[in-house]
Amino acid sequence: MNMTNRIKVAPYPENGYFYRFWDLGTSRGSKVGFCGILHPMQVTLAHVGSRAAKKDAFEALAADYLGRCSAFARCGAESFRTEEALIEWLGRQQGRSLAIPVFFDSRGRQMTSEAFAEWLGSRRDQGAQHMVFAIGPADGWSGAARERALRQGALLSLGAFTLPHALARLVVAEQVYRAFTILSGHPYHCGH
Repeated sequence: MNMTNRIKVAPYPENGYFYRFWDLGTSRGSKVGFCGILHPMQVTLAHVGSRAAKKDAFEALAADYLGRCSAFARCGAESFRTEEALIEWLGRQQGRSLAIPVFFDSRGRQMTSEAFAEWLGSRRDQGAQHMVFAIGPADGWSGAARERALRQGALLSLGAFTLPHALARLVVAEQVYRAFTILSGHPYHCGH
C-alpha cells in the first residue's frame, strides 16, 4: 500500500511547530507518533505609509490571504511611517539568521508565479527564518534601501504599473499564498 495515502500530517494548534502524524489505514485514524520539529518560516508583509483603515476592502482581502498562508508559515503584517523606521525594525529582528528584506520596486526583478515559488522555496530550504516582503514609500525606496535589499534579500517588481499601496499589498499577499500552494502541491494554482 502506498504510504502517502495512509499518512496525514497536521500541526499542533498550540504552537504551529510540532507535527502529529496519523495512520489513515484504520477507520479511526490512529496516531502513529511524533516525527520531529519543523520550524516554519515567518513571513511579514510590511509597508511604508499610513496605516490602512480596518474597513478597507483591499486590507481585508490581504488579511484573508495572510490567514490562508498560516497553514504554511507564521504570517503577520506591519506598517511603518517612514523607510528609516522599517530599516530600524529589520535590524531588531532576532533569530538564527537576519530577517531577509524583499522590497518591491518598479526597478526590481519580475518573476512568474512559478519562478517566485521556486525562489521562495529555495530560501526556505536554505534555512531562511524570516522573510519581510515590503512595499515602499509613495516616492519610492531610497538608493541605500534598494542596495540593502539587493545585498541581503531581493528587489522585486510587480510590473511597470504604478499601484496603490493597498492593492500592491493584496497582490503580494496573494502571490505569497500562491507560492506556498505551488510548493505544497495544493490545487489552488492551476498553472495559468
